[in-house]
Amino acid sequence: MAGRSHYYLSIDDLAHARGPEPSLSYDGAGPNDFADALRAALAGPDLFERWRAMQAEPDEVDPALGATDPQVQVSAKVADLHTEVDLITGLPMSIVRQRLNLLIGPNWKLRDMRAA
Repeated sequence: MAGRSHYYLSIDDLAHARGPEPSLSYDGAGPNDFADALRAALAGPDLFERWRAMQAEPDEVDPALGATDPQVQVSAKVADLHTEVDLITGLPMSIVRQRLNLLIGPNWKLRDMRAA
């Protein structure tokens, strides 16, 4: 993995943020549950493998999309009327984006990114 990045994310309405496929979607109750779900999605292969198995040709899915980061750090908290998520990982944004979209669809925004 290349250098680590610190992603600052925002979710306007976490209570209603869900991905397009219910069996892969986040279904927790708050910021700590979401942080745990995102951590699991980036640290281990489970979410990716379940998504891959749903594809028309699972064996043709690029294995690089299944990259994980066991040292990923995720925290989330409510701030004003939204949820702020701090994510530190060595994974590229393309992987982070895919896992976020599986969990909560397009209901997130990247506010900033810096080297960690």
